Amino acid sequence: MKLNVHDIKLIIYDFDGVMTNNTVMIDQDGKEYVTVSRSDGLAVILIKKMNIPQLILTAETNHIVSNRAKKLGIDIIQTVENKLYSLKDYLIKNKINREGVVYLGNEINDMEAMKYVGFSVCPADANEKIKKISDIVLKTKGGYGAIREFFDILMGVEEQTQTLNSKN
Repeated sequence: MKLNVHDIKLIIYDFDGVMTNNTVMIDQDGKEYVTVSRSDGLAVILIKKMNIPQLILTAETNHIVSNRAKKLGIDIIQTVENKLYSLKDYLIKNKINREGVVYLGNEINDMEAMKYVGFSVCPADANEKIKKISDIVLKTKGGYGAIREFFDILMGVEEQTQTLNSKN
């Protein structure tokens, strides 16, 4: 699929490795901490202003993920054992054609869902198998502005589309 911003009906993000650098810090009491990129948060907000729904789809069951989704104002599906099954279920319930879906993932548990959707994207430090199936391999690593880089790509596509449309 060729990326056309006007055809995007949903953007899906894996959490660990896309929104984070895929590491976790654990204190002596067992509390977990992760680092997220503020520029990714800004990108999510700017994409929302484009009226493109976004979803975090994660195997994790964690308040960190829930809190991040709540702060960004996007949907989340957690505790996912089979991402493809959960994705299909979500698309059916929301009447979204899979061809209009972009999936940003990084690890092999994202692979089948990434193959299923219309367009797949991964951070620079994604698993090699994921890089091979991705339509775009970003220059940025997960957790360091990968979503922001993807937003910039979307804006480039938007600008190109507007330029093409204005010439017609």
